This record gives sequence, C-alpha cells and structure tokens, in this order.
Amino acid sequence: MSMLKDILYRVSIDQVVGSTVVDVRGLEFDSRRVGLNDVFVAIEGAVFDGHDYIKQACEQGAIAIICQRLPELIINGITYVQVADTTAALAFMADNFYEQPSQSLVLVGVTGTNGKTTVATLLYELFSSLGVTSGLLSTVENRIGKQVLPATHTTGDSLMINRMLRNMVDQGVTHCFMEVSSHGIDQNRTLGLAFDGGIFTNLTHDHLDYHKDFKTYRNVKKRFFDQLSPKAFALTNQDDKNGAFMLQNTKARTFTYAQKSLADFKVQTLEQQISGQLLKIAGQEVWVKLIGGFNAYNLLAIYACAELLEMDAMAVLQQISTLNSVSGRFEYFVAANGVTAIVDYAHTPDALDNVLSTIDDLRTGNEILTTVVGCGGDRDATKRPKMAAVATHWSNKVIFTSDNPRSESPEAIIAHMEAGVPPAEFKKFVSIVDRKQAIKTAVQMAQPGDMILIAGKGHENYQEIAGVRHDFDDYKIVCEFLNDQTP
Repeated sequence: MSMLKDILYRVSIDQVVGSTVVDVRGLEFDSRRVGLNDVFVAIEGAVFDGHDYIKQACEQGAIAIICQRLPELIINGITYVQVADTTAALAFMADNFYEQPSQSLVLVGVTGTNGKTTVATLLYELFSSLGVTSGLLSTVENRIGKQVLPATHTTGDSLMINRMLRNMVDQGVTHCFMEVSSHGIDQNRTLGLAFDGGIFTNLTHDHLDYHKDFKTYRNVKKRFFDQLSPKAFALTNQDDKNGAFMLQNTKARTFTYAQKSLADFKVQTLEQQISGQLLKIAGQEVWVKLIGGFNAYNLLAIYACAELLEMDAMAVLQQISTLNSVSGRFEYFVAANGVTAIVDYAHTPDALDNVLSTIDDLRTGNEILTTVVGCGGDRDATKRPKMAAVATHWSNKVIFTSDNPRSESPEAIIAHMEAGVPPAEFKKFVSIVDRKQAIKTAVQMAQPGDMILIAGKGHENYQEIAGVRHDFDDYKIVCEFLNDQTP
C-alpha cells in the first residue's frame, strides 16, 4: 500500500476535494480495471475520454480520482484531485508508486524516425554479451534479463514502463535500453524517468497524421533531450540535418557521431557484401554481420553509447562483430536456386530508400530486383506516393499491395501510392491487393540470382484488415514459397 499524498509528489495540483492521507492499492487509467482502493486517472484520449468513466470507476471501488475537470457529482469518501494535465500526473504518480525505479539502473533512451529498434535491441544484446544484466523496452519485444515479454507499443504507457523498470530492478537488471517514440514523448509517457543517456538516430517523414507537420514532429523529439539532466549524455547523429538542433538547450553532456561530418565518434565503410560489411570504428577495423550505411550509423551509435557508459572499447568492438540483425530488419534468405529474399520493416520513404540503395550497392546489375511494398491504413497518408516513387526508382519491378489497411480501403491506399509513380516508371509496377498473393507473384517471377525485397512489416506476425488481426509473417511466407519453387 502507498499513501496518496506520497505518490502525488511532483504532480502540479490545481485543487483537492477530500483527503490525500489515504492508502492506495494501485493506479489505473482504464476504468474497467479499477478495483477497491485504486486511484483512477482520467485521461483524455483521441477516441475515449476517461472523464466519462469517473462514475463507473467510483462504483468499482476507486478511493481517489485524478482529473482535469471535476465531475458534477462529488461522492463522500472519495478524494478528487484536479490537475492541469492527467498524462503528466500519471507519469509522475507511476514513478512514485513504483519507487522511482529508473533511478536504480542505467536507463538509455533511443529516439528518431528510423533505427530506434535496431539501436536499442543491439545495445541490449551487446551489454548482455559483455556480462551486464540488461533490460529492453522496444517495438518488437521487452526483455528483463533473459525473460522475453510481448510489446504492444513503441513506447508503453507510463504505468507499464515503471512497472517493467521496477521488475527489472527487483531482478537485478543494471542497464535498460528503451525506444522512445514521438507519441510517447508527446503523451508524457516518459516524463519523470531518470535517463542516463539519450540517442538521436535521424529524423525523416513519418507520423504526420498525428503531429500534422514536420516542425511539430521535430520539436516533440527535441523535448526528450530538453528533459535530460546534466548527469546524462545526449548523443546525436551529426550527419542528420536535425542532429545539432536536438542538442540545443539540453542540460546533458553532448556528443556526436557521423560518417561524413566532423564528430566525436566516426565510422568508415571499407567493404560490403550481402553477408556483412567491413567498418572502421575508432580507428579499428571490424567485420560486422549487419549491412548498409544505415547500419553503419546504428553500430557507431551503439559503440559510442558503450564507450560513454565506460565499457572497454576493444571488448565492445569484439562483441559488435558477433551481433546479428534484429528481427525483420534486413533479414534475408537465399534459396537453393539462388534467389535472395529480403524482409525489412522500412515503412517510411527514407527507410525504404536506405534499404533499396543498400541493395543496389550489392547488385551486379545482372539480376532483377522486385520490391513488394504497401502502406498502412489510418496513418500518415502523405508518405504513400513518396514511398511508391522510391520503390519504382530503385527496383526493376514493383508490386504494390496491402500492409495493415486497418479501417481503410486497401484499394484506396494503393491508389494513393500509384499516384506517386512518375509516368516514365508506369511499366514497372502492378498492384495486387492480397499481400500473400503479391509475395507469391514476386517469387514466381524471380529467376535464379534475382532479388526480392518485401518491405513495410518486417517483424510483425500479423496483418490488420478491417480491425481484425490475421496471422501473417512476411519472412515465413516468402521462405515457404521459395522452398516450393526450388527443384
């Protein structure tokens, strides 16, 4: 049990009706989960407003209500705390309720448009391989030491984050690496956490359905670095045009990494093959299994972070050479007939351009490259024609198909994509709504030595159509089709 007055520490309070000297069993922002002596925090969401469920929470035994608007009906025996922002209040209260777990371990946040999952996951893998008991909070999965837990959001809600961090601390985890999304920052999910470091990967076109314009999206990302303490480090990609902007006004110690610019940490690509690349990091040559310029940046960020956390540089480089690709990130399969299939999560124009340009660097020029790609429904529609233009620019053949249509018409999404294809590239593409049939068609068209890229879903093992999730795994499906094609 915690005392309400104690878990309200750092919360900006407008007024209190009732007593804060009451015992609290737990915190909830979903009224359906409220039980006896819980605190219900009423959050104004995009679809539902928690204030509409205050009465229900009280009937289910809530001891206190945290809200931005006091209800008309005030019930004796229940404490009402009015605040300006319930998302901020929930973040601070969760941190207090779970006894500030982020202060008891080394917490590093990774933000940016592309590369968050790879950097956070590989940091977890790297530190674990160096004997450090580590934790991971990511899009793909969460980990507490060797225990694997499912992930539902890039950045979980503040209750989940603090509960996970408390479990980590209790189980002896000393370092945690966490993806930090723009949604999470904007909705105060990371507020109150004691980050020891922040990493900025890059900033490109994404999430404008939520943020409305690129400037707002950029400024939200910057807020993460503005909130870092003087004890933390802020590490930014100097080659990204927004890299220096992220460091403006931060109180943290600032560091940079780059391939092309002057920076504190540098990388150079010496050789590249489908099986890996030879990099020069900190003056040392190291062969790594991850390919592409984007992965050179990711691995440099990982090395820089490890050095800033005072790990042995040579041991770090040695372990970096053993790291494998993250699930759904340039994950490839070479069939017996020599056809190479690559599955990648690229779902922004820049990410798709990075993957396709990397493939282009690996090509001999004699093979045919077919790209299968779609765009998600109920998301930023402005990137759809741009992704189509990128795909047709780099590929010999393109199949536009469904990604996760969600509540939108798959045909309408594909039509948005088709509008971005330049007239000179019209002969390159076909559209097949059914994603499985699109993959099958790409495989049937491929000749020995050809390449297939299946982009957009990566690690996801489902497809969401009309609000229903269906089992769907790009990698498994393309492997099955290729094996069937092998004589």
